[in-house]
Amino acid sequence: MAMSNAPCFRLNGESVPLEGVDPRQSLLRWLQQRRLGGTKEGCGDGDCGACTVALLEADADGRSRYHAVNSCLLPLGFLPGREIYTVEALADGETLHPVQQAMIECAGSQCGYCTPGFVMSLFVGGHEGELGDAAIEGNLCRCTGYRPIRAAARRLAQSPPAPDRFDVAKAAPRQLPASTALPDYHSPASVDEAITLKTRHPQSAWIAGGTDLGVGLSRHQSVAPVLIALDRIAELQALQVEESRVRIGAGVPLSRIERELHGRIPLLDDLLHWFAGRQVRNRATLGGNLGSASPIGDLLPALLALDALVHLRGPRGARSVPAADFFLDYRRTARADDELVMAVDMQSPGSRRNAGYKVAKRQTDDISIVVAAFILGFNGQGLVDHARLAFGGVAAVPLRAHAVEDWLQGRRLDADTLVEAGVRLRDAFTPISDHRASADYRRALCANLFARFVAERCA
Repeated sequence: MAMSNAPCFRLNGESVPLEGVDPRQSLLRWLQQRRLGGTKEGCGDGDCGACTVALLEADADGRSRYHAVNSCLLPLGFLPGREIYTVEALADGETLHPVQQAMIECAGSQCGYCTPGFVMSLFVGGHEGELGDAAIEGNLCRCTGYRPIRAAARRLAQSPPAPDRFDVAKAAPRQLPASTALPDYHSPASVDEAITLKTRHPQSAWIAGGTDLGVGLSRHQSVAPVLIALDRIAELQALQVEESRVRIGAGVPLSRIERELHGRIPLLDDLLHWFAGRQVRNRATLGGNLGSASPIGDLLPALLALDALVHLRGPRGARSVPAADFFLDYRRTARADDELVMAVDMQSPGSRRNAGYKVAKRQTDDISIVVAAFILGFNGQGLVDHARLAFGGVAAVPLRAHAVEDWLQGRRLDADTLVEAGVRLRDAFTPISDHRASADYRRALCANLFARFVAERCA
């Protein structure tokens, strides 16, 4: 029998060729066609976690990790050379996996529709040493309630399962193949190759983590005729930490930023914690958040407050654009269509007080009403000598309150200053009213969040 040269991936320990597949089809839909019905379809947006599977791959440091990801947002074109586990793989014959057993014994399932997603999130949490609430923050349950599910997580944390075949799989060496191509879906291995492909296919679109574009693919919406995936380009995965600055490659997933920069820039810690669910952060990238240019993008005010510099490269060469000049209008940026976001440089706040806040209707995994990022520095006399007050959700682009920043310079942050700053912040922007919040509420949030910041971080 002739051997197929089609790209392959591993599913539940077995090699599966991707011959004749539509690379834009979601892994979720493909699994359903293969009668692997344990992976459920809930929202199709990456919000509910019912479709969670485990992705096993090597990080930039060469260490293999399990990552909980939303299969509804994962196109088949992403899979060549990668390894996926679904809930069907967990039980060993008649013996349930300890996660499944804990969910049963703690009565963590009622209708059962969301249960496989919770099981896979807890499976990953167990293998990666995180079985707190963060492990299941991207999973929704509408009937059981979270108390018994949390009880299952606590039981697992108290009695970690013994090493098993999944630890053996994790220890095996793995390396992604070089650039691959499926019909109208290209996965280049270098920036130069990606730019060449973009020149050859001018109507194509970049795809990184796929958590934004993947929603359109999941819903069979019209997207670009050709996709150029950036997830195999090592240069975009670099994360460099220096004393006064941090450089983050555009392809670095948010969960890696959260993990590797924890404690270094508090306002990033504050905002990343509330950025969607764990499954989304495991795939979403900083470059994608910049490229989508949403006025309520959770990290964009942070980039403004940190005086970030956005590095771009395209067929005409490389250039750098300050974050303050990057956002031009609603979902329009200074990046040309054929340019790639390469990396972002951020100034470390050092000893300056800083914090980030997100207000949404639901505490976690929800779209922002207002996002704020604040940095204040003080001189030896206790007077403000550095001020950055940045907001999202108050205009068509994220903005800094420049006039209020200038007014704060040289002032002591006493009660009178705080009251006047609040008045000025309410007048700084002209947000719209929509189904999430009124314009007046958004203006009030700008003032109230700054007051909260002063009380919590500047007292």
